Amino acid sequence: MSGTDGSGLLWSGATAGALFGWGVLVIASRLRARRVRLDERVGPYLRLHGATSGLLAETSSASRLHTVDRVLGLRIAAAGRMLERFGSSRSEVRRRLDRAGSQESVDQFRARQVVWGAVGLAGGLVVALLLAATRGSSVVVLLLLVLLCGVGGLLSCDQMLSRRIARREERMLSEFPTVAELLALSVGAGEGPVAAMERVATSAHGELSVELAATLSAVRSGVPLARALEDLADRTTLASLTRFAEGVAVAVERGTPLAEVLRAQAQDVREAGRRGLMESGGRKEVLMMIPVVFLILPVTVVFAVYPSIVTLQIGL
Repeated sequence: MSGTDGSGLLWSGATAGALFGWGVLVIASRLRARRVRLDERVGPYLRLHGATSGLLAETSSASRLHTVDRVLGLRIAAAGRMLERFGSSRSEVRRRLDRAGSQESVDQFRARQVVWGAVGLAGGLVVALLLAATRGSSVVVLLLLVLLCGVGGLLSCDQMLSRRIARREERMLSEFPTVAELLALSVGAGEGPVAAMERVATSAHGELSVELAATLSAVRSGVPLARALEDLADRTTLASLTRFAEGVAVAVERGTPLAEVLRAQAQDVREAGRRGLMESGGRKEVLMMIPVVFLILPVTVVFAVYPSIVTLQIGL
């Protein structure tokens, strides 16, 4: 046997031995992994369980995030708490969110404010760098610009919430006469106030029906009807809904005809809406005079006078 053949057989035997040993190790590790230890058997019986159901436990979204996201969330929450010292309190923000029909928490709104402020600061910084590179503006002016952009971002978020509240209350005010008429028809047909509200809340669609559904949920949970209606009026801060809550509460307590009260309130809201339209039309009429006086009238005068001036100049 030559030396080449001997070295080849040696390498083949070494490779076969290594593969055999690796297979034995894999099989042994798999058998060992399948073996259940004593602590794994006894552990589930000795582990303490919570007194409440796992379905009722609050799932923290932050626990599913990475470490960087958790740290960033804590920083944003801390910045949101700092905003309470200079702006509205938590109770006021919660009330405004309820008026807007939003399901987000106060901390989420504060975090959104911080994000808007950070975006404003970033935009102001970009503009400041452009001005510094092109015009060489003063550093103080650029710092003021960046700060104003950040404050503008915070105020824009707050202003957007105010617009959401105004639009929602306008929709509720426009829906109120129809809802009041439906309630009056249901009560006139012999149903009670709670049953009438339930029928309207399930059949109607809109912001006011959502509020009626929330009021019904409070009544089912044990809150008196008068108190639930007062909470409805507090959530919306509309004068018509306040009168509606008071009228229903008085009618339930004293036994007065509820259908007539609801029809009268619906008629009052319609009259108020008609007066609002007339007032809005009057204001628009005044605003329409601005283009007439400052645009159309000067152009008309120029077209009427300019040819005469040119003719006189030619005659001279």
